[in-house]
Amino acid sequence: MGQSHSDAHLRPRQRSREDLAHELAASFKDKCFTSLEFYSLKDVFKNLADQQGSVRYVKEETIARYLEIPDILGASPVLFQMISYLGAFPFLQDAPVVLELSQLIMVIVIMTERYKHVLARGSKDRTKLIFKSLAVYDRKASEANASPAQTVSAPDEASGRHAHATSAAASAAAGFAVDLPGDDESCEEDDDLVLTAHELLDISTDSAQQRSPPGFHGAIIPTDNFRKLLMLLLLAAPLDAQESLAQYSDRVAGAELDRLRATAECILAAFVDVETSPGIKYMQFKTIIPTLFPNLFNSFNALFEHFLFSKNLDLSKHRNDSGTKDINPTSKPAQPLLSDKGDILDDHMLAQISLFLPGSSLFRRVRRLYSGSDAGFSMGSFDSKVFNWRAPTLLLVSGTVLSETASGGQERSFADSLPTKRFRNGTRSGRVTFGVFIREPWRHTHKECFGDSETVLFQLEPVHDVFPASTMNTDYVAFTKPPGNRPCLSFGAPHPKPRKSSRPDVHNSLGPVSLLLNDSFEFGVFNHDYTSRGGAFRTSISRKYDFQDRFEIDQLEVWGCGGDAEAKAQAERWAWEEREAEARRKINLGTGDIEADRALLEMAGLIGANRSGGSMA
Repeated sequence: MGQSHSDAHLRPRQRSREDLAHELAASFKDKCFTSLEFYSLKDVFKNLADQQGSVRYVKEETIARYLEIPDILGASPVLFQMISYLGAFPFLQDAPVVLELSQLIMVIVIMTERYKHVLARGSKDRTKLIFKSLAVYDRKASEANASPAQTVSAPDEASGRHAHATSAAASAAAGFAVDLPGDDESCEEDDDLVLTAHELLDISTDSAQQRSPPGFHGAIIPTDNFRKLLMLLLLAAPLDAQESLAQYSDRVAGAELDRLRATAECILAAFVDVETSPGIKYMQFKTIIPTLFPNLFNSFNALFEHFLFSKNLDLSKHRNDSGTKDINPTSKPAQPLLSDKGDILDDHMLAQISLFLPGSSLFRRVRRLYSGSDAGFSMGSFDSKVFNWRAPTLLLVSGTVLSETASGGQERSFADSLPTKRFRNGTRSGRVTFGVFIREPWRHTHKECFGDSETVLFQLEPVHDVFPASTMNTDYVAFTKPPGNRPCLSFGAPHPKPRKSSRPDVHNSLGPVSLLLNDSFEFGVFNHDYTSRGGAFRTSISRKYDFQDRFEIDQLEVWGCGGDAEAKAQAERWAWEEREAEARRKINLGTGDIEADRALLEMAGLIGANRSGGSMA
């Protein structure tokens, strides 16, 4: 008995899941944050946290106010569902959790991708974890393929003290209090992030998962929830770590809110048909995100970096004398994302494009080179405005889908210049918008196309789609003019053959995945031959069928993507204008001294000398 008692005394104490989670949070703290960042995080948490008994935690409305998420988006409950799930990492079966400091650390390192400093093997992808955090479970699908009942163990003693607060979090995070569904074997690959965390903590997966988290069978992200999240991600797309989301409040007011919602609908249409499907399944999510939206969740990086910048450490500002929590101070307007508004491109569409092209080369770095409504819809005006730009460009074209039967002479002439239509329309009716990103400078083509493997063909509305460059052929961009060639502007189509006077003109050739505009920029056609498996551009991964859209062009624009020098000049010009406007606002007139006021206006160059200012007498 003495020996048995001695062995029990020497045996190491079994660590609870709470102990292990704290251990992982400590590792994240040491390797993912600087000492100043962690000090700021603790200060922010101290100012935001509520207390219940010995538990200090942050609530949904507190986080929403601190991150300045507009109420009109309705995204706060969706975001809180996500973070109350991610806070349980790596023991996701315990979700939702109360957001204490340790859980908030988990959320921040995952949302900002700082976990890569610790979990190197699982750093390549967080898509699966994000899907789980957004998913709810279809009860009917679960019951139809129910797995044998699982024994759910009671919460351990260490987590018992959170029971009351956890119940409040669970009621707020709708979507977790559902039946445990059966497993979908096709989606049950190992979760690298979780397994890597278990290895770091030196625990086995079996012992860690006393209660299994829900499987994938029947798991969907509700379309309405995802729509709200998309609107938030689009709004936050240009956000810098130290910028306030409230600076972009003009993008959620009036007509701008309608445009933001319409942009989110185009993105949502890439995942599901909202009229027939209740939500997004994992395989759709996993397949579509890497190609169509590789930067979709980058907005979270800057948004959650806000927790690492305490306003109390900003020495340029005085503390709030009243001692109250200064969660949402008044913010100055942000520098405009576009130097001038286009007929097609606006802030929301620019944010949409940043979901698959780097935002660092888009926000505040594009300038309009050509607009058909201003310069004229002709290849000559296009040439004069665009061909001298030596940096990457974005071409955008929008139009109205043509009916199956040509209704006018010009429309019939365009139809006659194309091969016989074999495919159905991709869009029933209404507006379509296509675009091309071209890294190389523009030039005339005579026998061969130009462009490289970084050229991207895409569609923005009514369905978001991306067609990356392929290596099957190099027919990326052709710009041909008479007399040597049939005039046209095409992307992904074979280069027109040189004209021979002895032969009549032949049809324009269409590539498997191609966009072609006629020489007068009146009409265009987008062709998607899915069965051919692509040409210069790859086929769609979301629309796996053949279609062709012929449309009448409404607007055509080309935007130059400037380098650092252009961006710096644009930022300096905007800053100067802001300083001048601020100086004019601060001019203090009405002192009662007419001569002093007149002298001040003369010094400002507003009256006097050769100016025609009115009399103040």
